[in-house]
Amino acid sequence: MTPTRLLTLALTLLPLAGCGSLSPTEEPSARYPTKTTVLDEVAAAAAISAYRVQHGLSPVIVDSGLVKAAAFQAGNNARHGQLSHDVGGSFTSRMGAAGLARSYAAENLSAGSETFEQVFARWKNSPEHNKNMLIPQIRRIGIARVDAPDTRYKRFWALVMAGG
Repeated sequence: MTPTRLLTLALTLLPLAGCGSLSPTEEPSARYPTKTTVLDEVAAAAAISAYRVQHGLSPVIVDSGLVKAAAFQAGNNARHGQLSHDVGGSFTSRMGAAGLARSYAAENLSAGSETFEQVFARWKNSPEHNKNMLIPQIRRIGIARVDAPDTRYKRFWALVMAGG
């Protein structure tokens, strides 16, 4: 990664480290218009918490910074019409910029599901995504869905999880 790209990424993600607002903006390389969908993050956290408790783990709470991180990545994927942890920078670099470099953190992405219930079922049935949701140290989550109707998948989801 070039120093200019690294600086641009750092400046883009800087609001994640504080209380600023991270609102995805159109990038020159972005191909698709998007619309952020309002989710009931508390209901999602309750469902994920119930699932974790069934597995002997602690519940999770919604973290507004992680919601912003999830919206950022779901938006990046939607604008580019692809599903990738590396659109917008690697997960590790994005979490480092958000101040989570030394914390347990994981990200689940998905595309196509219309409802939270559908995407949650997909994540539970995927060994790697399920493993992320059941990391014992996870205590906080952020979830987002960004729609890009002109893309193959139409809907892009991101769930970002972090330790206490």
